[in-house]
This record gives sequence, C-alpha cells and structure tokens, in this order.
Amino acid sequence: MEARMDIYKLAPGSLKAMMTLQTFVDNSGLDKTLSELIKIRASQINGCVFCLNMHTKDARKQGETEQRIYGLNAWHEAPYYTDKERAALALTEAVTLVSSSHVPDDVYNAALAVFTPEEVATITMAIVTINAWNRIAVTSRTQPV
Repeated sequence: MEARMDIYKLAPGSLKAMMTLQTFVDNSGLDKTLSELIKIRASQINGCVFCLNMHTKDARKQGETEQRIYGLNAWHEAPYYTDKERAALALTEAVTLVSSSHVPDDVYNAALAVFTPEEVATITMAIVTINAWNRIAVTSRTQPV
C-alpha cells in the first residue's frame, strides 16, 4: 500500500497544531507506560499500522514487556494489567468507539474510582490525541518506518 498524501504539506499548520496538543499530553504528568498502552490500544482498534509500529517501539523503550504489548487485544482476560491500566484501557476503547459506546457511565465511573478527575481529563485528552493521529495516518496511508 502506498501513501496517499503528505497531509502536512497540503494543510500547512496542521502538524504544528497537532504537536501542540501532543506536547500538552506529553507534559501532563501522565505515566509514560500508561500513555503508550493507550496509544497502542487505540491504534489497534483503529487499524493504524504507522502508530502501532511507532508506539510498540516506544513502549519497549519505556521497559514494557512483549507479553503485555501482545496481550493488549485481550486485556480484559489478561492477568498482568493493573486496575488503573484496566480502567484507562476501558476508557480508551469507549472513547475510541464513541459512536457506538457513547462512553458508558460504568466505564467513566470505573476510571474515576482509580484516578482523580484531573487525571481522567488528561487520559481523555491522551485518547483523543492518539485517535486524531490515527485518523490522519490511516486516511493518508502513512507508512511505517
């Protein structure tokens, strides 16, 4: 499959805008390992090979194990995720699939049970950001490097 377009050349300023949002998330204090799990899980759902390639590499650099990376598709059944990670992954799935899930109260409340409201807000922005990156890369057919 070939790339369709270089969206950043065709829409000048869009990369800077996205990077501003990403910088906010990166500087928010969100745990780096959790951030990578969120990015990988959303990218799995969205079928974004570019982001999967990037964020599995980044997760390994953060010390993430192969077992936990490979198990993300079945995190509901896997015994090696913490309660906080489970809550964040459930929220990731609900926000990513917002058109069908509408982010159910039980998922949101489960996140509030283990995170502060500010942390839930930050996690939500992390999820929104990776979903935006996924949609850009999938639409552009950005190829992994």
